[in-house]
Amino acid sequence: MTLPVTLQAAFAATLVDEWARAGVTDVVVAPGSRSTPLALAVDAAPLRVHVYLDERSAAFFALGLALASGRPAPVIVTSGTAAAELHPAIVEAHHAHVPLVVCTADRPVELHDVGAPQTIEQRHLYGTVLRWQLDLGAVADLPPSAWRSVAARSIGAATGGVLGPGPVQLNLGFRDPLVASPGDLVPPGRADGRPWHVVDAGPSLAPPSLAPPSLAVPSLAPPSLAPYAGRRGVVVAGAGAPADTAAAAAALGWPVLAAPASGCRGAPGAVAAFDAILRHPATASRLRPDVVVRVGGAPASKVLAAWAAGAPEQVVHDPYAIWADPDRSATVFLRGGLASLGACSPAPREWLTEWERAEEAAQTAITGYLGDGGDATEPGVARLLTTVLGSEGTLFVASSMPVRDVEWYGSPDMACRVLANRGANGIDGLVSTALGVAAGSGRPVLALLGDLAFLQDSGGLVRAPERGADCCFVVVDNNGGGIFSFLPQAELPREQFERLWGTPHGTDLAALAAAHGVPVVTVTDMGELREALPGSGVRVVVVRTDRAANVRVHEELHAAVAAALA
Repeated sequence: MTLPVTLQAAFAATLVDEWARAGVTDVVVAPGSRSTPLALAVDAAPLRVHVYLDERSAAFFALGLALASGRPAPVIVTSGTAAAELHPAIVEAHHAHVPLVVCTADRPVELHDVGAPQTIEQRHLYGTVLRWQLDLGAVADLPPSAWRSVAARSIGAATGGVLGPGPVQLNLGFRDPLVASPGDLVPPGRADGRPWHVVDAGPSLAPPSLAPPSLAVPSLAPPSLAPYAGRRGVVVAGAGAPADTAAAAAALGWPVLAAPASGCRGAPGAVAAFDAILRHPATASRLRPDVVVRVGGAPASKVLAAWAAGAPEQVVHDPYAIWADPDRSATVFLRGGLASLGACSPAPREWLTEWERAEEAAQTAITGYLGDGGDATEPGVARLLTTVLGSEGTLFVASSMPVRDVEWYGSPDMACRVLANRGANGIDGLVSTALGVAAGSGRPVLALLGDLAFLQDSGGLVRAPERGADCCFVVVDNNGGGIFSFLPQAELPREQFERLWGTPHGTDLAALAAAHGVPVVTVTDMGELREALPGSGVRVVVVRTDRAANVRVHEELHAAVAAALA
């Protein structure tokens, strides 16, 4: 077949070549006609091309690739509602500071506002969450001298803007013929192989980094925390905490109340059981600090948030100037990371000792209650996964109860990397995100999901066994929305609660996984779960639990810790 040579085919080839020069290694494509020039260009390039039938799954898979690697993986879709399907992942990328480039193919300008099929307004589809947007009514109308600049800027804006990494949209109008060749119309790039533009900020794209992009923040000059030296303080560390968080806390003689994704678990002075400790009123009062420094994203614990808000001095690490202070209690905002404060005088030694004793008592109580065997419990599942997964692995955690159980009851010495979609805290797209994390990191992934999250993105399992990823989905199946059993809605009449919040799905999750050709096993006790975890490839372990029993388990765990602290 002899293909015509067109400018828009040359534009697409130039775009893809410039992405590769900027360090892009993966591209995600959802099939469609109008996006054909880009699909042909990426297929001809030395890139890994991932094809997803569903655009929403495609976007979340690209999000997972970027979450694991720090590199954007452009996602390419056709025009119309296909572009609208990307919105949830774009919102998550915005709030979580994950680099994402979406290429929405479009009808050319002459086909807009005349009733042409599969044509919608795509220029303002994503509101205010984009780091940069370019709308090209027809790509062939853009002079070739601008092509490489556009491509390089899309990567630079996604990775190095003043608001931090985030989503970028290229809305690209293509005319017929869509199937064509670039011929010799591709303009040359820089002679040394560099991208056309380089943004000297944000994470490096080459060589690839396995640190999430939110960790790449500048360090703060030591004097910024000097006024708090010698005082009783705590550091509350969430996802994206600077790498020197534990060292800065140690210099001050403060504990680090460390969420799993902070990377601080297991460090000297780290406190993992903070939620259970602070549920004991006498201990929470005794350990009330003078200063709270909050770094990274907020942990899931509302108990911690309410307790920390009572401190007279609130220092908020806010590197991207988003005013990360939902309680509106901050006294100081930091625009960078934490530097080592070894020159500062630390708090009295007994301050950290008190926290260490509380942590030891709480962890002993949790371990004693959960044990090593017996019926599967949701806190027990979190404890086991964070114990068996070593430093070479990644735990991807769903929102709602899984992220809370991992935060509250996960191993205090967990060595694994922990990732989650906590930008917007949704449960959509998690199967696809987990698969993207596995593909982007090249490491084994355990994904702890609830049953509703698994069902919501079950389409992400399409062709999953063919993707070459090592991802084990551990799905807690309590036949509904377990987190609502802990909320005031649970006090409503049972029939109303079950219909509107409990939402029992009645779906055979094992059969659903098997329908996609994914190996699956169902377990009910901790011994069976431990035996089911080893393996390779994409696989599913369904863990059967009961929602009412789960509430009792959490209450008994809180009581056990309270007794140990008393």
